[in-house]
Amino acid sequence: MKVKSTIKKRCPRCQMVKRGGHLYIICKDKPRHKQKQA
Repeated sequence: MKVKSTIKKRCPRCQMVKRGGHLYIICKDKPRHKQKQA
């Protein structure tokens, strides 16, 4: 998982989710697209 200050969707299947005060991007097709906002 990448931790960045700004995150963006890398493919149409990426979803933005807010959990515990942090923004995450999760992707079931390509798990390497996972990101977390620092």
